[in-house]
Amino acid sequence: MESGPAAFAGTAFLLCGAALLSWTAVRLRHRAPVAHGVNSVAAATLSLLFGAAAFGGGIWCLSHL
Repeated sequence: MESGPAAFAGTAFLLCGAALLSWTAVRLRHRAPVAHGVNSVAAATLSLLFGAAAFGGGIWCLSHL
């Protein structure tokens, strides 16, 4: 009964995390700012951290179905 919402949440976290990690990697590869008006190192670090956390959370949700 609870596997449906867990699968949806896991998929959503996995997709959002992958998208954030991909977007950050592309921005860094093109030497473009990750966020405007913020220190570029801090913005890249936080973006990678939250992307990895969302991706890991999605994997965790999907592994506990």
